[in-house]
Amino acid sequence: MFKQIPAWALALAAAAFIALPAQAVEVRGVKFADTTTVAGQALQLNGAGVRVRIVIDVYAAGLYVAKRDASAQAVLSQPGAKSMQIVLLRDLTGEDFADAMIKGFRKNNPEAEIAKHEARLEDIRKTMIAFGLVKKGTAIQLNFVPGSGTRTLVNGVQKGADIAGDDFYAAVLKIWLGNKPVDDELKEGLLSAK
Repeated sequence: MFKQIPAWALALAAAAFIALPAQAVEVRGVKFADTTTVAGQALQLNGAGVRVRIVIDVYAAGLYVAKRDASAQAVLSQPGAKSMQIVLLRDLTGEDFADAMIKGFRKNNPEAEIAKHEARLEDIRKTMIAFGLVKKGTAIQLNFVPGSGTRTLVNGVQKGADIAGDDFYAAVLKIWLGNKPVDDELKEGLLSAK
């Protein structure tokens, strides 16, 4: 009744299935591609989620790294390029965004680390305040570019100068991946590597 499918045909079908590109992840209507490129380095989506404040969706975020990992410590210590991509789900001011980031930074880094990065924190704060009113749907990227540092882009356009130091970028990522993240469910989503 049923024809037996030759083993070579099954192998070919399996290979074709494996070669299919991974599907984008969608969070609150925002699609995060499975891969992106930063400084010529291919990165994979480690996970994505939404930042909720009280009951309001603030932004959707996706984290891209060279090698997927479900461990925050492993992601933070990975060498090479990384990208935290944020798409606003409501209007915000650059000052609101900067203040929330600085607060998250201070909650997730020890005093010595905060003191060491004080000037860089002020640089990133000034860059974000200069955004002015940031409309719903705006895409903000915080990329780590090896040899240059933390690069901030708004809708693909660089804002401000690069901020040197891979240690600074790792400290910034702790806003979302630290022991006191801005949103526990977002942290879980960002570390949902498969």
